[in-house]
Amino acid sequence: MSHNSYIAVGDIMHGLVNRSIECFVRDTYGQMAWEDVARCAGLEPATFESMLHYDDRLTHAVLEAISQRLNKPREAVLEDVGTYLVTHSNTKAIRRLLRFSGDSFGDFLASLDDLPERVKLAVPDLEFPRLELEERGNGQFCLWVRGAHAEFIWVICGAMRALADDYGALVLMEGHDPVGGTDGFIELHLAALSFAEGNAFSLGAGGAN
Repeated sequence: MSHNSYIAVGDIMHGLVNRSIECFVRDTYGQMAWEDVARCAGLEPATFESMLHYDDRLTHAVLEAISQRLNKPREAVLEDVGTYLVTHSNTKAIRRLLRFSGDSFGDFLASLDDLPERVKLAVPDLEFPRLELEERGNGQFCLWVRGAHAEFIWVICGAMRALADDYGALVLMEGHDPVGGTDGFIELHLAALSFAEGNAFSLGAGGAN
């Protein structure tokens, strides 16, 4: 039975999220690995459509199958997905969306509150968690991830680690599971904005990206 029939049951997950997880497995571990995951999760046909919506139980089943196949905790799998979204050659558009925030990782942090709105401009029906950055002084921050699907805090954590490297910043991070299933947070220590040379980037059409 196709799991597309789950759409009206329970919470739903945008197909673009599921498709990103699928592409992560395909691009990182190969087609055979994805076929194994899809079979274990009961995904028929063995692919996600980006513009459809799926019951989030199917997303959880896929993540569990990936975790078992890779022998990794689910949080580590989600962090790897976040890193993939920023660093892989097939996801340059996502890196550009995030680097649009400014010339430094500090600029990126300062613009995080606006990120959900920028995501909605690109994908209007994608429900993105609300982000709230709390500055604690001495380079210490707390990023709250609130709302639906806040468990994807780990994707955000992985993406932010990759972005810190991309900017050349030295940032220590620790993620914390959602409290009550809705609010998670990431503690950050911004040790150095210019710890290493960042990767080339330009918003101009002819620039490096």
